[in-house]
Amino acid sequence: MIKVLLRAIDKISTPKTIYAHCDIPCGIYDPHLAQVAAHTVIRMTALINELPDEDSKDREHKLARYTLVKEEHAELVKKEVRVIWGDYFKPEHLERYPKLHSLVFEIMKLSSKVRQEINPEASEQLLAKVQDFTEIFWETKGVKPTKAPSNYPSGGEIVLPTKG
Repeated sequence: MIKVLLRAIDKISTPKTIYAHCDIPCGIYDPHLAQVAAHTVIRMTALINELPDEDSKDREHKLARYTLVKEEHAELVKKEVRVIWGDYFKPEHLERYPKLHSLVFEIMKLSSKVRQEINPEASEQLLAKVQDFTEIFWETKGVKPTKAPSNYPSGGEIVLPTKG
């Protein structure tokens, strides 16, 4: 009944088509969460590797928790990069940065790899690729990116926009 009524109203007053680059055109994008998530993957991988070899409930509990957090944050990397890639980047960005598609592909593959394995090298590679992505992102906004110490237990750096 309601559908019939709404269709009748649409025929009387045709709704305008609206366009937006995302579900809610807020214009707020920032790859910061992807970087923090990649650092978390590094840290959880290190904590897993530091667990003692002896079997104990405490070890099993920590292993389960560290693994869950590592996997959740690897998935968060994918989500954050996917949203920026799909909603923010435009054809002119792809022309200026032709490696962008392959970079996103590599991030997706590395995110899956660090979920499947306890692999410090892959975790570090993931962070490096996310940082490359972050630098491109800030450059497309006309902002010069800079690297600063992360001050996280995972070490390394984080890419930040410079103040204009």
